[in-house]
Parts: sequence; C-alpha cells; structure tokens
Amino acid sequence: MKTRYFKTLLLIIFIVVSSQLLSQGPPNPPGDPSSGGGPVGGSAPIGSGIGILITLGAAYGGRKVYRYFSQSADQEDDKK
Repeated sequence: MKTRYFKTLLLIIFIVVSSQLLSQGPPNPPGDPSSGGGPVGGSAPIGSGIGILITLGAAYGGRKVYRYFSQSADQEDDKK
C-alpha cells in the first residue's frame, strides 16, 4: 500500500513539474513577406535535404534487391 501511494504521488509530482519546465518560448513569428521580411515558411533550405533522402532511399532499395537476388542465386546453386 505504501509503495503504491509513493508511486502515485511521484507520478503526480512529475506531471505537475514537467508542465512548468519549458526550456524557452516559441520564436517570434516571421515578418510580413510583402514588406521585405523573410519568407512565410522561414528560410530553411529543403531542396538538398530531399535530394539526400531520395539518394539514401534508392541506395537502400538497391541493396535490398541485390541481397534478394544473391540469396536466390545461392539457393539455386545449392539445389543443383
């Protein structure tokens, strides 16, 4: 009974304290793009990131296909 009470109290304390521990506030909203401020979505470049993800996905898929065909070839050699 004592352990259950302690665990419940500890859980409540963690929930209350964690809602108060924010590291920093959200950033200021970007300026109006028509007045010379930054773009609406920010200025993060996403073009190169997408290219990297596509390249890594193609390499991973190629590896899977290579392994599949090399395993099937090994199994055919074992049957002979």
